[in-house]
Amino acid sequence: MNKVALLQQLKVRLAARIEVFERSARAAHEEATHEQNKAENKYDTRALEASYLAEGQTRQAAEVYQALEELENFQCRDFNPTESIASGALVELEGVDDDAWYFLVPFAGGTELVAEGEEILVLNPSSPLGQCLSGRKLNEMFKLQFGKQQVRYRVKSLL
Repeated sequence: MNKVALLQQLKVRLAARIEVFERSARAAHEEATHEQNKAENKYDTRALEASYLAEGQTRQAAEVYQALEELENFQCRDFNPTESIASGALVELEGVDDDAWYFLVPFAGGTELVAEGEEILVLNPSSPLGQCLSGRKLNEMFKLQFGKQQVRYRVKSLL
């Protein structure tokens, strides 16, 4: 799989997310400042709530914009089979039920990408699974606790 193409796909997703947040923030700001939403009494909080929403949307857009800037400077490299998993690794885990691909990058965790017909989940290395994977090696077995259930995995591929 081509990591450069994955990073490009991630850039497109982040740019689209920024656009959505900015559009939502503008709409919430317009709602907050519209003359029909002036408080009619001390309990009328529509405009205040809309302003909080606009502020939150603006903050989220700024966070995604920062991730996009960091992505521009992110250097991806290939991992050889003897190396440990670290930021920039593309990892395939073999589980009991199914195999899954993960791309460890320090931003945009939770974003789903697709390459060569495979779904790939972006993981932040500081996330619980990202921490668990960091430092592991190809073919290494490990267990993860999900509530009361313990699941076994094997590092099947490391790119």
